[in-house]
Amino acid sequence: MKEALQELFIELEKSYTSDSFVKLTLSKTAKKNDKLVNVYVRKVIIKNEPYLQFLYRFLTNDQVKNYTFEESVNELEILLNDKFKAATLFTLSHDLIVLISKKKKISYKRTKPSLTNKPSENHDKTKERLASGKYLELLGVIDKEGKVIPKMADKYRQINKYLEIIEVQLKSVKLPKTIHIVDMGSGKGYLTFALYDYLVNKRDYKVTLTGIELRDSLVNYCNDVAEKCEFSDLKFVAQPIQEYDNDKIDILIALHACDTATDDAIFKGLSAKSELIICAPCCHKQVRQQVKGKEQESPLLKYGIFKERHFEMVTDTIRALIMEKHHYNTKVFEFISNEHTRKNVMLIGAKSNKKSDVDSLDKKLNELKSAYQIDEHYLESLF
Repeated sequence: MKEALQELFIELEKSYTSDSFVKLTLSKTAKKNDKLVNVYVRKVIIKNEPYLQFLYRFLTNDQVKNYTFEESVNELEILLNDKFKAATLFTLSHDLIVLISKKKKISYKRTKPSLTNKPSENHDKTKERLASGKYLELLGVIDKEGKVIPKMADKYRQINKYLEIIEVQLKSVKLPKTIHIVDMGSGKGYLTFALYDYLVNKRDYKVTLTGIELRDSLVNYCNDVAEKCEFSDLKFVAQPIQEYDNDKIDILIALHACDTATDDAIFKGLSAKSELIICAPCCHKQVRQQVKGKEQESPLLKYGIFKERHFEMVTDTIRALIMEKHHYNTKVFEFISNEHTRKNVMLIGAKSNKKSDVDSLDKKLNELKSAYQIDEHYLESLF
């Protein structure tokens, strides 16, 4: 296949040596469920030497590696042979589009240059911040000059990480022209406002977003902020999660909804057959209370702090398995570093057309509950 890719490599080398290289992107994954969704390549200068920096964009995180030109060619050959079906080389003189068919036939297309300016070659490039706007000032995250208020730095970092995760997850599902999103347990709305602004004003999606929150004072406050920001399709409602009866939910979000409120939210998402269910579970009390007083065999469960963390993992694993039973591909990963918050686990379910092996999943659930003497998980009782 290397011979068939020679035109790409020749053009890449020409632009690299003539200083007209802008960037290179790899897209259209060869395998639908591949966790690596894109690769972005740019030129960087490290210790006065040129390199090509590869940014590997996975569903849940990014990874960066720097290669010499020769190493880059070898890496591109591997990626285009196994992982991707398309590449676009952007130069100051033209774009070169490379398409690879299922039978590994390669075709090329030259077009006028899409970009007329080169990005910075500084290795320590400042990471793009996705969150910006008037709402951040109204919520007390930034000051009037647009600077992040020091005590809100962790919150600002969390908001941007959240938007990065959402950006990647949107690529994994099929969504309608108008996306109906419900954020259950929206609180003061930091992430709710950020998501609406990002999708509507920065990505041009048509969105309706509803924040569900029990506290009237927060609902009134958030609706006032939404009005001041002219976010016409963002509203907040004061009601329990269990009472929300709108079946049209394309994306269900429940971030830090306490204890079984997370399960009530997941149940709403599953019932509505949402394309995406995004949770950051909190206060895992239900299972711990259920096994209180029961002697556990594992020595890990002898100590209180280990027991607490262990049953958090057990609780979220059961949730993930139940979501898989209802035809969702699930993943659990760290949302933000432990140094910012202990509530840092994110559980995501993306709707799948694949048939679930219900018997196998039931067996796993029963074995897990039996091992820890759990009678029933609250989410199970809702069906």
